[in-house]
Parts: sequence; C-alpha cells; structure tokens
Amino acid sequence: MSRRALANLVILVLAACSPGEPAAGAPGARQAGDSGRREVAVFAGGCFWSVEANFERMPGVVAAVSGFAGGSVVNPTYDQVVRGGAGHLEAVQVTYDPARISYRQLVDGFWLTIDPTDPDGQFCDRGAPYATAVFASASQRPAAEASRRAAAARLGPARFVTPVRDAARFWPAEAHHQDFARLNPVRYGGYSRFCGRAARLRAVWGESGPIATG
Repeated sequence: MSRRALANLVILVLAACSPGEPAAGAPGARQAGDSGRREVAVFAGGCFWSVEANFERMPGVVAAVSGFAGGSVVNPTYDQVVRGGAGHLEAVQVTYDPARISYRQLVDGFWLTIDPTDPDGQFCDRGAPYATAVFASASQRPAAEASRRAAAARLGPARFVTPVRDAARFWPAEAHHQDFARLNPVRYGGYSRFCGRAARLRAVWGESGPIATG
C-alpha cells in the first residue's frame, strides 16, 4: 500500500490537524551557540516526512527540506516519483552548523532512524522510491563510508544494504509536504503508528539503539 493510501486511511479515522504556530526551536530558528556556518547533506530514508522530522530534532541541524534525489527527471513532482520510472528516491536535504554537529555525527544518527537491512523500502512504504541511501560529496564520502562500516559491523555486513552514493541534484518536494510531521502531528502520528516504525527500529537496533522514532 502506498503512503498516500495510508495517509487517506489515517484521515478517515483521525481528525485533521490545522497548522499551528512554529514551536520554540522550530526549523530555521537561531539556536544557542550557533556559529552562523552552514553545510548541507542529503539522505534518503524512506518516507521523507519521517526523515525530515528526525533530523530536525538533532541539535545543530538548522533546517531539513523534503524532496527527491538520485533520478533523471528534472524538477520531479511527488506523483512522478511515487509512480516509479523517475529514478528518484524520497530524500531530505539537511542544513547544519558544523560547529555544533559534524557530518559524521549526522550519518551516525541517520542509521539509527532507518532499517538499513531492508532493500525494498522502509516500514510500510514499499518500492524503489522509498529505498535508502546516503548521498555524499567527494569530501563527505570518507566520513560516510567510515560511519557505514561501523554501523554495518553492528548488524552484520551481509545484512546492511543501504549504500553510500555519489552526491546528486536535490529537488524540493511540493510545499504541502514540508514540515508535515510538525504541522500535522495527529495525522503524522497515526501514519507512523500504522507503519510500526518504532517497533521495527527496536527490532533492528535494540531498545537503546534508536535516537528517534518519528
């Protein structure tokens, strides 16, 4: 079942939540100790609503944008990507302050929010657009590969299928997909529970493993 179908199911049983005012420390807000420096990283971890929400909780992350990367279609729409054939993965572009969180720490944290043993999607989102990847520039690749080796050693290298891929053009998704979990907490919470994200992350990483289950 696609995420759209799941979201529609959730809407039928849960009251819609209207967007509210951004909370203190919302994405893009100036954080204590902010150096003003900015660097960018791109991750694909299945549903971009979840990837975005998880990164926005990490201290030192300034913003996270939902979108697409890795395919051949220029400026793709959500419908083009989820139908298949565009080659893109749902992805998130993370802007962070390198004085507060390193690229290696971002990658280390990313593994713990996904199931890197699943080659066919993530949780209830199945198919090629929901595959996982770390998109790394030439300068980022050594840290990304080192982080991957460490995480794979924990789970078993043969089981660990999420690759480190070359950096690719990132295309933002439509506006209504941005900050979905924060602006629609009831609807997103229903989707997340229906997908069994928290239970699967505990099964993969153990009770003390996951740093986020959104």
